[in-house]
Amino acid sequence: MTSRFPSHVLTLFLFALTRLATASPAQRIVDLTATDGTNLKATYFAAAKPGPGVLLLHQCNRQRKVWDGLAQQLADAGIHVLTFDYRGFGESGGDRFEKLAPDAARAQVQRRPGDIDIAFEYLVSQPGVKRDRIGVGGASCGVHNSVQTALRHPEVKSLVLLSGSTDLSGRQFLRISPKLPAFLSVADDDEFAASILEIEWLYSLAASPEKRLAHYTTGGHGADMFPVHPDLPKKIVDWYVATLLKTPGKAPGLKESPMIPQEVHVLDLMDQPGGAARVSQTLEQARQHSPQAILFSEGVVNVMGYDHLQAGDIKGGLEILKLNAAAYPNSANAYDSLSDAFLADGQKDLAKQNAKRALDLLASDTTDPEQRRNAIRESAEQKLKQLGDAPQ
Repeated sequence: MTSRFPSHVLTLFLFALTRLATASPAQRIVDLTATDGTNLKATYFAAAKPGPGVLLLHQCNRQRKVWDGLAQQLADAGIHVLTFDYRGFGESGGDRFEKLAPDAARAQVQRRPGDIDIAFEYLVSQPGVKRDRIGVGGASCGVHNSVQTALRHPEVKSLVLLSGSTDLSGRQFLRISPKLPAFLSVADDDEFAASILEIEWLYSLAASPEKRLAHYTTGGHGADMFPVHPDLPKKIVDWYVATLLKTPGKAPGLKESPMIPQEVHVLDLMDQPGGAARVSQTLEQARQHSPQAILFSEGVVNVMGYDHLQAGDIKGGLEILKLNAAAYPNSANAYDSLSDAFLADGQKDLAKQNAKRALDLLASDTTDPEQRRNAIRESAEQKLKQLGDAPQ
């Protein structure tokens, strides 16, 4: 019996069938349920055969679909991937995060680790996923979420961190985790300028010798770097293939010593017990020669001070915020933050004094945007109302 098709057409048809048979399974939309019943929408990218798994956590000004291209590349390379929308983002349930009042936003963020753990358990429970070889990657707020996920789950053997930071517990975890490889990346035109220094700092303090920093001049924030630098997703795929698939825990051929600003070392010293006093001495010496000398970023150190307060290190946080106010004596925000630290330490008179100082500085503040000035004013006035007019 002869074929009705020319031989070359039949050959192409058979080739297409072969490609379909060997291609990675299609993406699968998944509905996960949080402990309070909230629906969490996810996408699962299955590899064609058993292998490691990677959980990708999006930045807080985007949603899970920013990972689609990278996730498919990872699946094609033999790595199973799950992406999901945080509650209040993308297609997941919950009140829209960007519309929440500060207290409600904080409450929603507090639920996020539990939601991430549900996504994590879904990933490691999938057929073919080797649950002892799991990677986590995140951008912006996803950096903190990724580090904390690794802290909670020893199955995590590799990290990818783009344009973000983590808190005191996260930094301490990275410092004592020499067997946790980390790939980090940031661009100099990041819309959140602090991200540049924060990623350099995380790279510097990470204890693992298996770490890499991809630092670009342009590219924007987090996953926004992908279309500008198509090589970045490939580097991330190669990273996970090396640290999870081929040589778990290691990145062969890694030889680099990127230039790290001196400010990073200052930040790391300040983050340690007694470090603020040592940096204070260095600042005093520097200003004897140059009265306008700057050793560190006001914004990054302000966040560091609150990290210590929230971790229960009240004295350490107070010393850090004292130093920040001394370094930036014209900053209303520095004094408002110092007021918070004194209040946390039970020093109500000094809390009141510094809140008033913040309000005084706001009267001549022409650099901060109006929304920021209003937030500082509201914070300072709220503390004064709480403390009353009479010294406590």
